[in-house]
Amino acid sequence: MSSGIIVVIAIVSIIIWSTLSLELLKENNKDRFKIITLMSAGTLTTLILTVSLFGNIQL
Repeated sequence: MSSGIIVVIAIVSIIIWSTLSLELLKENNKDRFKIITLMSAGTLTTLILTVSLFGNIQL
């Protein structure tokens, strides 16, 4: 995978996890669907980054 794509996915992942953190800090109006969606998207982007980075390890 191209390093430019990895950088974009990393930035998107940071934004998703930051948004999730802010959503969880809200005292009221806990929208479960939004939290589950953000958690799933964050997990997916983190998994993509992890697989990509382990694929680039030189032994």
